[in-house]
Parts: sequence; C-alpha cells; structure tokens
Amino acid sequence: MKKIETLLKKHKIKENIIKIAVPAMEEYMGSIIEWNKKVNLTTITSREDFIEKHLVDSLICADSKEIRNSKTIIDVGTGAGFPGIPLALVFPEKSFLLLDSQNKKIGIIKEAAEKAGIRNVIFIHGRAEDLAREKDYREKFDLCLSRAVAPMAVLLEYCLPFVRKGGNFLAYKGAKWQQEMDAAENALDILGGKKTRIDKDGCGKEGTEHVVIYIHKEKETPGKYPRKAGKPSKYPLL
Repeated sequence: MKKIETLLKKHKIKENIIKIAVPAMEEYMGSIIEWNKKVNLTTITSREDFIEKHLVDSLICADSKEIRNSKTIIDVGTGAGFPGIPLALVFPEKSFLLLDSQNKKIGIIKEAAEKAGIRNVIFIHGRAEDLAREKDYREKFDLCLSRAVAPMAVLLEYCLPFVRKGGNFLAYKGAKWQQEMDAAENALDILGGKKTRIDKDGCGKEGTEHVVIYIHKEKETPGKYPRKAGKPSKYPLL
C-alpha cells in the first residue's frame, strides 16, 4: 500500500489521517476481493490492479477545491464503493452517501465498510431517477461524484438534480470523454450545469486515459428532471 501512502502525502493529507486511512483501505480491499469470488462486484481481482484502478483512481481529485470545500457528498452508482469509500476515508469530517441500484452490492459494501471501521458513510439502495425526486435528497448535496456509470448526457440527468445551486458534479471518465461531452452540451444547459475544467492528470496505467470532468451547478434543475426511471438512458437529452 506504499503507493497509496505516497499519493495521500502528495495530496497533502495529514499524517494522522494517513495512519488510519491506509490500513482501512487494506481491510476494505481484502473484503471486496474475497466477496468478489462469490458475487460479481468488479472485474479487477489482483491486489496490484485493485490499488491502481480503484483506490488510486478514486483519489485523483482529492486535492481539488471542489472536494475540499464540500461537506455533503453523494456517489451515484457506487458499485463496489468507488470513488466514495477511499474519499470518505481521507476526509472523515465529511458526510458521504453511496447510492446504487443493486441491493446486493449495497449490502456487501456496507458490511465491508463497517468491518474496515468507516463511519462517515450512509448506504442507500435505489435508482437515481427516483431518489433525486425526493425532497430529502433533491439539490441537497454540495458535491456529486460518479465513476464509470453512463454516457455523460445520461449521467448529468442522474446526478445534477442531487446538487444544490452553487455546488459541483465530478464525473470520472475514460478515453471517449471528449465525444461524450460534445454530445452532452444540450443536457448540461437544460439541467443547470456549466463545465469548468477537465483534469487530465489521471493515475491510470500507461496507455489508459482517465480524466475528471468538473461541472458547476449554476441554476436549479427544472422540476421535471430527472425523468422516470429508464427514460434518461433510453432517450438522452441530446
């Protein structure tokens, strides 16, 4: 886990947090790898790849002002707990909500997080299209995160309704990010967002391209969005 420790120091994470976070990440990783033998949580099974492609990749935005200035954070489509779990460990003062549509995954990552001693995370099973219409969650978060969930035009409709006006959305994207952003211009405008920057300093292995797209929420999302479950993916706002 030396690479994780080095990365956390690079991002100016305090030593006392590193001492807690690194062993907890080791514990969490062990639980997920063990569960993955029985349930398909991730295609990544080796420890080296897990560290590189899950833990390190989740933390590439750790020193951004968007993360630093946020208190309430939601991870939409968290899957095996990324990027939410690693970020929750290095920012114990922040409150995280991890959302996924697969109840089995939510149960497993909740158990793994409790075993690793992670206390600042709430786990919810549900669809983004449904939860974002509830008053307790709609436009209540300083920051939304999502990684490898859907094309950008669809993802914006899933995520921006959770973000308060003045908050931010961070989308972790791969090599087709520019193509996705070009197709998402209309959705971005309709849903109240504005692209602020693209961070291309990803930590993926050589030959891969990982970026983080930063979206600022300038206006409230119109009440009719998100549309009913299934519609955003079938009929994106292109």
